Amino acid sequence: MSAPLPPLTHGRIWRIAGPIVLSNATVPLIGLVDTGVIGRMGGAAPIAAVGLGAVILASIYWIFGFLRMGTSGLAAQAHGAGDGAESSAVLLRALIVAVAAGLGLVLLQGPVFAGVMWLSPATEGVEGLAREYLAIRIWGAPSTIAIFAVMGWLLATERARGMLGVQLWITGVNLVLNLWFVLGLGWGVPGVAVASLMAEWSGLALGLWLCRSAFGAGFAAARARIRDAAALRVMVAVNGDIMVRSVLLQMCFTVFVFMGARHGDVQQAANHILLQFFEITAYALDGFAFAAETLVGQAVGARAVAGVRQATRLAMIWGLIGAGLLALIFALFGGMVIDLLTTAPEVRAEARLFLWGVVAAPVLGTVAWTFDGVYIGATMTRAMRQVMVQCVAIYAVALVVLVPMFDNHGLWAALMVLMVVRSVLMTRRYPQVLAKAGRA
Repeated sequence: MSAPLPPLTHGRIWRIAGPIVLSNATVPLIGLVDTGVIGRMGGAAPIAAVGLGAVILASIYWIFGFLRMGTSGLAAQAHGAGDGAESSAVLLRALIVAVAAGLGLVLLQGPVFAGVMWLSPATEGVEGLAREYLAIRIWGAPSTIAIFAVMGWLLATERARGMLGVQLWITGVNLVLNLWFVLGLGWGVPGVAVASLMAEWSGLALGLWLCRSAFGAGFAAARARIRDAAALRVMVAVNGDIMVRSVLLQMCFTVFVFMGARHGDVQQAANHILLQFFEITAYALDGFAFAAETLVGQAVGARAVAGVRQATRLAMIWGLIGAGLLALIFALFGGMVIDLLTTAPEVRAEARLFLWGVVAAPVLGTVAWTFDGVYIGATMTRAMRQVMVQCVAIYAVALVVLVPMFDNHGLWAALMVLMVVRSVLMTRRYPQVLAKAGRA
């Protein structure tokens, strides 16, 4: 029988969400630092190359983002049910999958990158620099994917400060090494890649140390459960649904990048810079979604329907408040940030034309991002997958209609359509989450 859950208040939301907001905001800072450092070299090609390489890796890695989300949902439910051995077993299963997936990507890097570059409309100069970047960064695949599992487990057990510590470490190491390798030693694009690679591996080492309780006194019991057939079936179903959803979502952003690149290096570089704003928005507001993952998952494990309602309500309130603040900050200071990220006048001017997109994104996307956390915590992953399939179809129509009419403005408008549709469809399915909590 599970122990009673602590009261769910605004304070508890913030004890989880506060460190996570800061932690998640540092994730895109790695890309921001890469862009800022390489941007000091002048010219659009190096920025576009790092941007293209980063988007390719992000698209590949987030296929395995199910390990973070699936781990947090399953481990939170085990935690809410008072089953510590199963919580640790969830982490062990995820780490095994992460190492195997990372090694597979390293072995298959040739055909994978060849296929992606064949699809990309980048110029020859940008493609050559991007290949240099990718050839180095891919060796961090096992560490990057394993960090997803580590973060999911830390989140499920309400160790938000640990998540923050890992991300601050990765960002700090990346910043210091970038400045040394690129500006100090003049390594250029390869220097950016080496800095990120070293930051990722050191971050995994720190994360595993923070999860050391999972390998403690109950390790034998957890190891014995790794092959539990019922648990494995649930893991495969949950992670399979999340993987499909993640592939579809990343496909939307990859299509966005590729379509923007059709009009040259300048527009590609401008879109990449603006996507840094977008990523900061998503990761920062996801802090409240992550809090919802933990608290909804624990409530489902404890069969507390009222807890699911309260967690959803509080996470949504704070998500909307944060969205309004971010939109205001981007509207007032977005131009200044663009100037810090690049010295190329033509890229600065182009990015300012489409700043409206990153101002609108927080307001339009926060409901969907918060519901992502709710659905993951409840492991309602089949519903997430189904919603994403519908959204991709509508996004494709928006691209076909809006891009020919409004060019890059139409491209950004289609992205806004995607966020609005996700919010509407996930809201309609929320009663299913409450129903699951009642019968868990």
